[in-house]
Amino acid sequence: MKIFLDSELSSSERSEDAKFHVVPMPLEKTVSFGSGTQHGPDAILETSDQLERWDGTDEPCKHGIYTHPAIDCSGSIEGSIAALEAKCAEIAQAGKIPCVLGGEHSLSYGSVRGTQAAHDEPVGIIQIDAHADLRVDYQGHKHSHASVMHLLCSEGFKLAQYGVRALCKEEQDAREPYGVSYIDGEALEDTDISTLSLPADFPKKVFISFDVDGLDPSIMPATGTPVPGGLGFYQSIKLLKQLCQDREIVGFDVVELAPIEGAEAWDFTAALLVYRLMGLAA
Repeated sequence: MKIFLDSELSSSERSEDAKFHVVPMPLEKTVSFGSGTQHGPDAILETSDQLERWDGTDEPCKHGIYTHPAIDCSGSIEGSIAALEAKCAEIAQAGKIPCVLGGEHSLSYGSVRGTQAAHDEPVGIIQIDAHADLRVDYQGHKHSHASVMHLLCSEGFKLAQYGVRALCKEEQDAREPYGVSYIDGEALEDTDISTLSLPADFPKKVFISFDVDGLDPSIMPATGTPVPGGLGFYQSIKLLKQLCQDREIVGFDVVELAPIEGAEAWDFTAALLVYRLMGLAA
């Protein structure tokens, strides 16, 4: 079994007492354009072995990183997501931080709900994405990568979206009744990140859902639906650091990596993103 940051961790840092619990979720059930998300978690784990302990500020791994076996996604999408929800709840109830590696974005229904189950107060969602994922369903799938945020918002989760640059009228119209806070891609390009903050009534505990297509295709082409005009790597980190400065990150997922054979740089980018998110949460 592949271990996140395997070559860098001491025996104590890789134990179940670790602060960060990595959960691979090779889900690929409703992809609608490019395929390959089922290989994303394995690619992230494989290339994470080439990361350095120092992330530019600290060594997040000193808090410990425990890697779980992958969630079995061979059955129905509902059963797979339910298994992930149970695993994230178990991790969060132990006072640890679930770090889910996707897999298609529909898995966030399980990762967010499972994390919320362990907390008495609301958990808000910060979404970095090229797409709003607010369709009621897509191509006949209720649990679609394009409708996952609709499902969560319909259950009362607060949502803040950043970097969206491809959405339909149905999704735009859904934002107001759901109370979605957002700055879309083009507007974000003209915004001073240092001035941003989450709405005052946004939950103090947050879950980050980072679709790698939120990054610009020039630095992340390995995804099923790349859209030009995306975020830069450091721009993304600075944005999340700014938004979370008075919030507690209680979990995150990184989704929609579709590895390209022979182009491991994009897998490494996703692995580094995961590690930097650990650093922000630490």
